[in-house]
Amino acid sequence: MEKERAKIIGISQHRLSTDGNGVTTLVAFHECPLRCRYCLNPLSIGDDKPFRSYSPKELYTETRIDELYFLATNGGITFGGGEPCLRPQFIRKFRKLCGSDWQLNLETSLNVPTTNIKCLLPIVSTLIIDIKDMNAEIYRSYTGQNNSLVIDNLKLIAEQNRQNDCIIRLPLIPNFNTDADRIASRVALEALGFIKFDLFTYIIRT
Repeated sequence: MEKERAKIIGISQHRLSTDGNGVTTLVAFHECPLRCRYCLNPLSIGDDKPFRSYSPKELYTETRIDELYFLATNGGITFGGGEPCLRPQFIRKFRKLCGSDWQLNLETSLNVPTTNIKCLLPIVSTLIIDIKDMNAEIYRSYTGQNNSLVIDNLKLIAEQNRQNDCIIRLPLIPNFNTDADRIASRVALEALGFIKFDLFTYIIRT
């Protein structure tokens, strides 16, 4: 039995241009370092939530059924969650199994150790970064965490000249930030060389 295993809360096939190029399969990891007030995927938090344990080989076996779609459309696997960057060795082993022809994308908050991002950057295609807000106080108020690791990892990505491989999600979060805050975040990110942004508003259902 492989030692490297991960808790997966869901696998969603045949997604078209929503999580990267072409046809993708979204693989959602359990576990997240954040505790966002409006968590978009609460299944990723808490050991009482349903999940299935996979080895990299088991996950590859299950997802390669769509390899023809991946190759025909320049698609592949998008790892989300939760926080996929908590499992860099799992993803590296998966890359060895699937080879270089599949796109491997990450949906990440970047709130993980910088060593994890260093490990992943050479093998991933696109990073879809949910930045929340660059203002430290707004970020802490919304997520319950500090954003210093996020800033460090953004600088690392910039140092590696990978800004063009990133899509930065900048949400307007009711009761937490404003349009002016979001503009300030974008200016700070553009100063680091990031140019691709996804601006949207959280819809809070009560």
